[in-house]
Amino acid sequence: MQANLPLNEPVLDYAPGAPERAAIAAALRRHDGVVTEIPLLIGGERLYGIGTQSLHVPHHHARVLASVSQAGTAEVQRAVAAAVAAQHAWAALPFDARAAIFLRAADLLAGPWRQRLNAATMLGQSKTVYQAEIDAACELIDFLRFNVAFARDLQQQQPLSPRGMRNMMDYRPLEGFVYAVTPFNFTAIAGNLPCAPALLGNTVVWKPAFTASLSNYLVMELLEAAGLPPGVINFVPGPAAAISAAVLDSPDFAGLHFTGSTEVFDDLWQQVAHRLSRYRGYPRLVGETGGKDFVVAHRSADAEAVAVALLRGAFEYQGQKCSAASRAYLPASLWPRIKARLLDDLGTLRMGDVEDLGNFMGAVIDRKAFQRIAGHIDGARAAGHAILAGGQYDDRHGYFVPPTVIQVSEPQAVTMREEIFGPVLSVMVYPDHAWTEVLSTVDATSPYALTGAVFATERAALEEAARCLRFSAGNFYLNDKPTGAVVGQQPFGGGRRSGTNDKAGSILNLQRWTSPRTLKETWVPATDYRYPYMT
Repeated sequence: MQANLPLNEPVLDYAPGAPERAAIAAALRRHDGVVTEIPLLIGGERLYGIGTQSLHVPHHHARVLASVSQAGTAEVQRAVAAAVAAQHAWAALPFDARAAIFLRAADLLAGPWRQRLNAATMLGQSKTVYQAEIDAACELIDFLRFNVAFARDLQQQQPLSPRGMRNMMDYRPLEGFVYAVTPFNFTAIAGNLPCAPALLGNTVVWKPAFTASLSNYLVMELLEAAGLPPGVINFVPGPAAAISAAVLDSPDFAGLHFTGSTEVFDDLWQQVAHRLSRYRGYPRLVGETGGKDFVVAHRSADAEAVAVALLRGAFEYQGQKCSAASRAYLPASLWPRIKARLLDDLGTLRMGDVEDLGNFMGAVIDRKAFQRIAGHIDGARAAGHAILAGGQYDDRHGYFVPPTVIQVSEPQAVTMREEIFGPVLSVMVYPDHAWTEVLSTVDATSPYALTGAVFATERAALEEAARCLRFSAGNFYLNDKPTGAVVGQQPFGGGRRSGTNDKAGSILNLQRWTSPRTLKETWVPATDYRYPYMT
C-alpha cells in the first residue's frame, strides 16, 4: 500500500533570489486597489444572494479586499436542490473519472495557481508567505493527491470469495448530500472538507468562513478549472446560523464535515438530533473542534529544543492553529535556560504586514478574535499571573497581538484550561521530582485532546509520558512541537471535546463518506431445500 502513495508536495522556501519570492510579490501586487466580487456558486451559476459584506485585510483593516455575497434561505434551498440533482450522475461516474478532476486540480495548484492561492491566503487570513505555502499550496495539494490514493486502497478492501461464489463490496456514496462547514485558519482544510466527500461520489453544500472567503472562492474556481461538474460542490457564504438551519431542514441531509469551535459543533449536532426522524437515513457527523494543546518537558529534555518548539508551536500563524501550543509544563531545573532562550528569541521576532517577508507573524483574524484574546491577557494580569513577554495589543491599524508568555501561579489558571486561539502561551513551572504528578495534571486539566508534545532524552520518561497521556492527544509528538501534521505522515484529529477523531488525511476519514453495499453472487444456486442432516 505504501508504495502506491504519492510524494508530499515540496515546500518552497522563498529565500532571497528564489524565483518563488518574485512570483509571490507579483501575485500580491495584482490585488493592489482591487476589491474582488465573490458570488455564490450554485449548480454552476454565479448568484448574488441577499446582499454583500465587505471583507477587510486583518493586518490593515481599513483596506477592503473583497465584497462577499451572502446567501439567504432561498439560495441555500437552491444549493441543496442543486446538490441533490447532481448526485446521481456524479455518483455514476467511474471512480477514475472523479479522481482525475482532483488530481488535475492538484497539478494546477502546484503550477500556475500556486501563488494565486498563496497570495489570497496571505491577504485574507494574514498568513506569512511560509505559513501560506505549507497550507494553501502544499497541504491542499497533498489532500487532493493522497485522498485519491487512499480511496483506491479503500476500494481494494474486498471480502473473501470462496469457491462457488463471488463476494464484492460496493463503496457507494451517502444517499443525499454532505454539508461542509469550514474554518478561516487553513485554506487546505477548507478545500479538503468538501473535496473528500465529493471524491467518494457525494455532492456537497459548502459554507466557508467569511474571513476566508477570498481563498475559498479561488479553491472553487480551481476545481471548476479542473473540470468539476456543476452542482457537485455548491459554494454558499453567508450568515452561519441561517444557512445551517436551512441546510439541516432538508430530508436529504446525509452528513456533516466540520472544522470549527466545539460550541458550534455541539449546536449543529443538537440540531441534527432534533430533526433526526425527518432524514432519509442517519447522517454522518464528522468534526474537528477545539484544542488546549500542551508541551511537557522532563528534566532530561534539551532546553534549547524546548524553547524553539514553544516559540514555533505557540506563535506561528498568531497561535490560530487548533494544534497550537497553549500550555507548557516545564521543570524548575530547566526553566531558567528555557526562559532565557525563549525571551531572547521573542525579542528578535517581527510582527506586521505579511507582505513584508521579514515578519514572522501577522495579525489575528478579526476584531472579535482580537477582543477575546485581549480579554484573556487582561484577565491573567488581574489574577496576578506574571506576564513575561507581550501582554499588550493594538488594533489601530490591524488586529495585532504580540506573542504573550504568561507564567501562571497555579495549574488550574483560566489560561491553562480555556482555549484562547491566539498568540498566548501559559507556562507552569513544576519541581523536577513531580514528573509523574505533572503528567496527571496535564491529562486532567483540559476537556480537549487534540495535540500534545513531550520532550525528554531519557527513554523511560518518553515511554511513561506516552502511557500516561495516551488519551490526552490524538496527535502526540516526541521531541517536536505539537503543530505541523503532514498529510500521509501524521493523520490529524483528536478525541474528547476535540472532535470525532476521524483523521483527516487518511483512509479513516474517507470511510465516513461511503455507505458500503455487500454483493454476493452464487454461481450454482441450490435446487433442493433439504439439508444432508435431514436424511
